[in-house]
Amino acid sequence: MTSLADRTSLGDAPMAHRADMPEVIDHVAVARLYGEPLFAMPQDLYIPPDALEVFLEAFEGPLDLLLYLIRKQNFNILDIPMAAVTRQYLIYVDEIRGRNLELAAEYLLMAAMLIEIKSRMLLPPKKVAQGQEPEDPRAELVRRLLEYEQIKLAAARLNMVPQLGRDFLKAEVFIEQALQPRFADVNIVDLQDAWRDILRRAKLVQHHHITREELSVREHMSLVLKKLQGRRFVEFEDLFDPASGAPVLVVTFIALLELAKETLIEITQAEVYAPIYVRLAYSPS
Repeated sequence: MTSLADRTSLGDAPMAHRADMPEVIDHVAVARLYGEPLFAMPQDLYIPPDALEVFLEAFEGPLDLLLYLIRKQNFNILDIPMAAVTRQYLIYVDEIRGRNLELAAEYLLMAAMLIEIKSRMLLPPKKVAQGQEPEDPRAELVRRLLEYEQIKLAAARLNMVPQLGRDFLKAEVFIEQALQPRFADVNIVDLQDAWRDILRRAKLVQHHHITREELSVREHMSLVLKKLQGRRFVEFEDLFDPASGAPVLVVTFIALLELAKETLIEITQAEVYAPIYVRLAYSPS
C-alpha cells in the first residue's frame, strides 16, 4: 500500500532537551518506557527519518491510482483524456520514486503503458475493412479498469458483511459437568433384545425334556439379590444360566422385573448397544 506525495516526516536530528523542562514534575513521570516511569526527557533521544508519516490517500496498485484519478475528476471512463490523466499519474510516480524504488517499478510500467496509448492515439488509425470502426488504443485499458472497479466494489460489499471476531463474537457459556457419570435409561426394546439373545443361546445348549416343575418367582428374586450382594455391577447376561432351561430363565427374568418394579435393583446402560448392567439400588444410610 502506497501513499500520495503529501507526507509529513520528522527529522533525524536528536531532540534537544528543553531548558525549561524540570527534572521531576511533582514526582509524576513525564513518560513511560517499557512500563518504567521516566521523570526527565532522555538526552540522547533519536527519532529516525520517516518515523511519522501522514498518509492522505492509499492505493492498492497502479490500477487503483488510475481509477482514483478518473473518478475524482468525473472523467468518462469510456473516453479517458489520456494527456491529463498521464500528467497527474506521472506526478505521483515521481514522488514515490525517491522513497521506494522497488514499489515505483510497478507504477512505472503503467506509466509507460499510458504514454504508449497516448502516442498511438496521435498516429493515424490503421486501415480497417469498410463498415468497421478502427480499434481504440484505450480499449484494453478501459476493460481492465472496469473489471478492477467491479471487483473492488464487490470486495467493499463483502467487507460490510458482519464478520466473526471483528463485528461480533461467538457466545460461549461454561457449563460445569457433574463428576458422577449419568447412565442412559434402559429402553424396554433393549431389554427385549437382550432377552431374545439369551433365549436363543439357551436353545443351543439344552436338551428337550418334558418335565413339570414348580418355580417360585419370590425364590428367584432372593437368588438374584444374593448374586448382586457385595458386587458393584453384574452384567445382565451373567444372572442367567442357559443350562438350567427356558422355564428357569423365564422365572429369573420375571424376578428381575419384579425387583426393578419394587426399586430394589437398578438396570443401567452406558450408551446405545452397550452391555446392560444390574446392581443393587442405592439406599441412603
